[in-house]
Amino acid sequence: MWMPSQLPQLAKPLRDAGFKGDAKTLADVTAAPLSAVVRAGGGTGAFVSPDGLVLTNHHVAYGVIQYNSKPERNLIDDGFIAGDPAAELPANPDFRVLVTVGYDKVTDAVLKDAAGKTGRVYFDAVDRASKAIVADCEQEAGVRCSVANMYYGTDFYRIKQLELRDIRLVYAPPRAIGNYGDEIDNFMWPRHTGDFTLLRAYVGKDGKPAAYSPDNVPYRAPAHLSLAKDGPKADDYAMLAGYPGTTYRHRTAAEFDEQVNWTLPARVAVFDQLIDVIETAGRQDADAKTRYAAQLQSLKNNRKRAAGELEGLRRSDAVRVRAEDERGMLATNVAAKERADIDALAASIAGGSAMRERELLLSLFGSQSQLMRAAITLERLRVESAKPDAERESGYQARDHALIEGVLKQVQRRYAPEVEKALLTALLTRYQQLPDAQRLPGFDAAFGRTPAALKQALDALYASTKLGDEAERLSRFAAAREGRPMAADPLIDLAASLVPVQLALEQERKTRAGEQLRLRPAYMRALFAWRRQQGRALYPDANGTLRVSFGRVDGFSPRDGVQYTPVTTVAGIVEKNTGQVPFDAPKPLLDAIAKGNFAGTEDPVLKTQTVNFLTNLDTTGGNSGSPVLNARGELIGLNFDSNWESVSASWMFDPRYKRAVHVDMRYLRWLMGKVYPAPHLLKEMGDQ
Repeated sequence: MWMPSQLPQLAKPLRDAGFKGDAKTLADVTAAPLSAVVRAGGGTGAFVSPDGLVLTNHHVAYGVIQYNSKPERNLIDDGFIAGDPAAELPANPDFRVLVTVGYDKVTDAVLKDAAGKTGRVYFDAVDRASKAIVADCEQEAGVRCSVANMYYGTDFYRIKQLELRDIRLVYAPPRAIGNYGDEIDNFMWPRHTGDFTLLRAYVGKDGKPAAYSPDNVPYRAPAHLSLAKDGPKADDYAMLAGYPGTTYRHRTAAEFDEQVNWTLPARVAVFDQLIDVIETAGRQDADAKTRYAAQLQSLKNNRKRAAGELEGLRRSDAVRVRAEDERGMLATNVAAKERADIDALAASIAGGSAMRERELLLSLFGSQSQLMRAAITLERLRVESAKPDAERESGYQARDHALIEGVLKQVQRRYAPEVEKALLTALLTRYQQLPDAQRLPGFDAAFGRTPAALKQALDALYASTKLGDEAERLSRFAAAREGRPMAADPLIDLAASLVPVQLALEQERKTRAGEQLRLRPAYMRALFAWRRQQGRALYPDANGTLRVSFGRVDGFSPRDGVQYTPVTTVAGIVEKNTGQVPFDAPKPLLDAIAKGNFAGTEDPVLKTQTVNFLTNLDTTGGNSGSPVLNARGELIGLNFDSNWESVSASWMFDPRYKRAVHVDMRYLRWLMGKVYPAPHLLKEMGDQ
């Protein structure tokens, strides 16, 4: 997962792999081709026309599709094609497309005031400097800036992104294409999924980012990718650019051990319970099923990822391998000061592990609720808004108000009271079973210490709250953003008692985070030296910034006697089809396959229509929707998954098993040309 700035140093490996371009052109994220690659929602996307047309995954845009779906107009199941721009549908208000327009190293400015400090004071110095850099950057209207931490506190970069807020749904295949196989096929190979969707970004008539308005105009993209006329075959060069979320490959051996032996098993167990809650509710209530479709999809994906990561790390013997690597590193000539910092880092990590069960449950308490999260967000916003803007917590500054408002608005279509109560009951019942050392008096007072007390508390709260009404939430938002008292409400009153508890916990986390931010660079310096001694380069762990991976189209052998080819075809769709979800291929698709009219998109060797293909490219969460390019820089695929054997790659890259799964652009062109036709969009993308 190379930083673009590292690629000129890798010119020879790029050429040896088959790249036909100049590696220097890949170093600038604000110039073509990388300026065509954008953040889209929680994943990646790419401009595929000058007029703001964005190609991303069906599952990345799933919330947009769900937001516009109703039982009587189910775009999830039926798909959607906008015949012209006037028919395009607004995305949920909190969906964003971010275009990177600046990327600068700011290490000295970030660390200047942190020198000689420790713990929370060190954290605050870095945080304060980062906020000042962001505030100065965001003097320009319509941009979203951030400071990215590279190599765990060793280097820092200022990322400047244009924040496009008016995003519209243009084209989505039916569920039985975009999510063919659902969880059964998720992380599996062979795959036969058309996981793509087209969106369009709009701006005001002045060309600047703006909220949705029917008067807005399509955004003029700085660059766009061209569809390749041919497709991939085994051993072809392939390159991927995207925004991988987080990897942990440079963490300590102790952190590897905890991930395998506690964190992943615990996450699987909790996700299983939450999935069961939503599925049970959906069987009884069709409206609730639609409202929680996106949340359920996310939970299933996270659950399967956790299970696959656990299996993969065990298969690769990651705990032992990382421990041996670390021992080798520490056995080299590590300076005494560096060694002392590394020992202190280990002690800090061990201290944080003592409250791990509680930390997991409290993180889900906020993320898996809608009204509860809204109340806590509003109260925290009120508290923070009483401070000068520069001193407010990130996420609650004036720059965040539009996004918070968008989150509060989307609640309306993603909430049902009985489902939320059931989700909170599952999480808080687990909390009630924690040992006393991990319990919090404020939570005990709010929800009791028995299941009966918990039920009584939640029933009373949700029977009397008014936050289920959008106008009620937004009226309180207007007060909270100014630091004024909000109108009384049971959930708001509850949040007023819980936010101080969360602030106290945050103080503990920041003290620990500050120490680790100060100490981890010593570990990284030792690792740099160890890797140089081994003749290996070192890229930073992924952190949501733009990265590039290059390699080739390649199959793999998951186990003895089994060899997977790197390309699938429409024959596999028919073979899997049962007529029942999730293998209920639509009749128009089956009819088109039977006709066999693949002229213009068929594979010249296979003599049929391809669907998905594999590469050995390095990906993780956040790379969903990343464009895959050939040696000429043309678009040949769209990343959407990894194989089951490599889900653990966020912690450990094992080249024997790591493969990325992509939609073949020939399948997209065939679907949009002959199955669910959108010739106007193909023409816009340059497919004549």
